[in-house]
Amino acid sequence: MSEGRFLTGSTMGHVIRMTATGAFGITFVFLVDAVNLVWISKLGDPRLVAAIGFAFAIQFFSVSSGVGLMIASTAMVSRSIGTRDRPLARRQAGAAMITAAGFQTCVATLVVLFRYELVHLAGATGETAALAARYLLITMPSLPLMAVGMIASGVLRAEGLGAKAMYVTLLSGGLLMMVDPILILWLGWGLDGAAIGLFAFRIALMALGLYFAIVQHSLIAKPSRGEFLSLTRPYMLIAMPAIATQLATPVGNYLLTMVIAAFGDDAVAAWAVVGRLTVVAFGGVFALSGAIGGIFGQNFGAGHLDRVRSAYRDALIFCLGYTLVMWGALIFATPQVIALFGLSGQGAEVLWAFTTVGVGGFVFVGTLFVANAAFNNLGRPGRSTFLNWSKEALLGWPAAATLATLYGAPGVIYGQATASALVGAAGCLWAWRFVCRLDTVSDAVLDAGPPRPYPNPDRYRRR
Repeated sequence: MSEGRFLTGSTMGHVIRMTATGAFGITFVFLVDAVNLVWISKLGDPRLVAAIGFAFAIQFFSVSSGVGLMIASTAMVSRSIGTRDRPLARRQAGAAMITAAGFQTCVATLVVLFRYELVHLAGATGETAALAARYLLITMPSLPLMAVGMIASGVLRAEGLGAKAMYVTLLSGGLLMMVDPILILWLGWGLDGAAIGLFAFRIALMALGLYFAIVQHSLIAKPSRGEFLSLTRPYMLIAMPAIATQLATPVGNYLLTMVIAAFGDDAVAAWAVVGRLTVVAFGGVFALSGAIGGIFGQNFGAGHLDRVRSAYRDALIFCLGYTLVMWGALIFATPQVIALFGLSGQGAEVLWAFTTVGVGGFVFVGTLFVANAAFNNLGRPGRSTFLNWSKEALLGWPAAATLATLYGAPGVIYGQATASALVGAAGCLWAWRFVCRLDTVSDAVLDAGPPRPYPNPDRYRRR
């Protein structure tokens, strides 16, 4: 049986290759999303931009739960690939896909049923709240389709097919870029057109993911009913902490949106721009966590612990260099971004606060992502959950609320950066100590499939 792609060769090379392909795909999709916001802003109604900002805060929850499910599938499948048990890996991928689609169907139903309460709780009022709720009503039914596409993409990354995973998002994003101006401006559908375009994007994401993962590479197999039941439990043991970890970020964003909403629609519109700018500029950082998950998983499953440590170190180096380059680029581009989105007053102040101070916090956000990837893929996902919730709720929201009373809307950015620095540094050191002492397959790893012997069992001991 063929060996996993990450078990040989330079770990830095694997980190760069997988992160670059992931970053290109993610950045392109979020760039398209930012362009979507530009089309909406051209309609000249700040309420529309603010409505997308409020809807984004809620959508963030649902998409983040999907990311947690994808992380779990990558961790479980990559370990089986590392042990050269590909038939098991294919059945695990199939079980993960079915479970994820069912889980996200439940999430979408709840959001649709309580959409008005959610947007009001986020701070939206009047016509802005009604527009945000309408946007959610149109887009949320596509969430299960997106879950299928994300699992397929995660399985491709577990196998080491970074370019194919990139094509899934790249081609889907290209479709969205073409249809958005037609739906929003040419047909005059406005916010509804933006929502319909997002639905079409998720359909394409699912179709392409299934084509590459099943048709081209035969990475997914349908499990029998008994196999599905036996594989779902270990999958969810990994997925639930991963989902809890991912949900910390939208909860933090939701809380900060509530804080910044008190400063008016201009500040919320700038917050929406900051959200889009963040994911466009830092696609490499966001992709890094998912990219190195497969590298960790394959090498851990094969017992190559020296390569696990090497991959962790190389990911930190990559993250630092990438963030410093983006920091300089964003400071330089700030005046153009302000003009492009028509920001003024407090909105412009919020953007300047982000590009000069907030971006600096992403040095530590990146190290936190690397630590999360290590804990999620090496059998300690609960530690990632603790770190992320500490950053977003324990420190992030109180810091933002306090500094907002001192500095106004920009204080939200300052508080977010402060929490990122403190938790990111602590998480990085904690995970490095864990990786350096790692000498065993954890209980979580052993639970990642039906009991089976591992090669060279004497390797797996903890000092």
